[in-house]
Formats: sequence, C-alpha cells, structure tokens
Amino acid sequence: MTAPDMTTPDMTTPDMTTKAKRKTNTLRAESRPSQLSGGAGRRKPKAKRRSGRDRKKRRVSAGWHRLVKWTLLVVLAGPALVMLVYSVLPPPVTPLMLIRALEGEEIDYRWRPLEEISPHLAHAVIASEDNRFCEHWGFDFEEFLVIFEDWREGERPRGASTITMQTTKNILLWPKRQVVRKLLEAWLTPQLELLWSKRRILEVYLNVAEMGPGIYGAEAAAQRHFGKPAAALTLREAALLAAALPSPRRASPGQPTAYLNGRVPIIRQRIDQLGPMLACAS
Repeated sequence: MTAPDMTTPDMTTPDMTTKAKRKTNTLRAESRPSQLSGGAGRRKPKAKRRSGRDRKKRRVSAGWHRLVKWTLLVVLAGPALVMLVYSVLPPPVTPLMLIRALEGEEIDYRWRPLEEISPHLAHAVIASEDNRFCEHWGFDFEEFLVIFEDWREGERPRGASTITMQTTKNILLWPKRQVVRKLLEAWLTPQLELLWSKRRILEVYLNVAEMGPGIYGAEAAAQRHFGKPAAALTLREAALLAAALPSPRRASPGQPTAYLNGRVPIIRQRIDQLGPMLACAS
C-alpha cells in the first residue's frame, strides 16, 4: 500500500504569480520618482542659492546705480539750486565761515543790501580786484593773456580771479587752491553769471568776502575797522578795505601799513580811469 504524499501541495496559480509581479513592478515604479525627486531635491538648494546670490547682486548693482545717479544729480543740479535760492535770499553762511568756526574762530557776519553799502566800496573793489567786472561773463580773458605773457617773461604770476569767480568760491566751494576746486570754480562761474545780475554778484561778494580774522562783509568790516556803518565809508576807507582783500588776515585797514597806504592813490586813480566801466555798480 502506497503511503500518501505528505508534502504541501503547490497552491500557487498563474494568476497569483502575475499579480505578485505586477505589485513588484508597481513598487519599483513608485520608488523611481521618489529617487528622482530626491535627486532633484538635492540639486534645488544649489539653484536656490544661485538664484539668491543673483538677486543680491542685482540689488547691490541697482543700489550703486541709484547712488551714482543721485550723486550726479546733486553735483550737476545742486549748485544751480543753491544759486537760485541765493539769488533772492542772503546766504546764511559760507563754507569758509564754517571752516573758521570749526577752528574756534568767532564769526562776525552782518548782511546789508547793496543800497546800504557805500558806492565807494563797490567802485574801489572793482578798481582793485576786477577792472572789467561789468563787461565780462565771469572770466577776464584779456587779463589771462597779460598774466600769461608776464609768466613767459619770467615774472611771478599774479592772481586773475574775477569777482564772479571769487563769489562762486565763497558761496559754494572751499578756500584751498587745488586743481579740483579750480575746475569746479571754472564750471560754476558761468552759471552764476547766467543766473544772477551783476549787481547781485557784487552785493553778495561785498557781504560774504573775508575782510579780517572772523570778519565777513562790508558792514562787519566797517564797524570793526572804522567804527561806522558800511553806508558811511569814505573813499579812502573803501580803498583801504579793497587793498586788504588779497590778504585780509594779515592786513588791517584800521591800522594800515605803508603798503596799504600806497595802494590808496592807485585805486583812486583807477576809479577815475574806469569811469563808465563802473556803471553796473552805480
């Protein structure tokens, strides 16, 4: 009698095998996207960092562009705006006054309209500093040529700054003689001539020019040196003030040296010679 077969019968059917294979393939297919996405996930932070750096660079570049644009705007338009304001209002202070104040010097500055300043002073300053003031447009080219010829002949060059150039420097620039300052002065001077009348240029100059240590303008100088208002200055006193302008911190019109006294008749003679060339100051 044959013993019964005790092995476990194979219950697997073809359908079950097919289902298992399908399940396995499905699991594999599902795992692939996750791996891919995981790989992409590892690459994304680099892209994000790169994108963040690009945005930062663009912001920095835009910031520099704005800075350059505003700097150019201030440099180009700022002085003209100041000139327009000062064409109707007295300058409250000048760069030189601020520098002297920081050095501990007291400032004596008393604004007076041109009508309250002796015409002798206006005439004396033109005769001493800028004979063609009423005729030129900021630069005295005839004087430049004379100075150039003197330099070629070995003579020591003298200053050729016009009253307009000095006014530009006084209200907008610093006092030291530097190439940059001279270039700015040359660029701004025609603008001042264009925006201001000759009388306004002269009025501002006579009020802000340094006329002694801590002394600015005709009124302060007249009071400190002669004990009188600017309107009451005599021709001699006006000539002494004008003669001291090139070196106001060393020369004292109230206690004139032989040099200042010697300049007085020269300035008087020039006033007589200029005659109608002083029309803008009358």
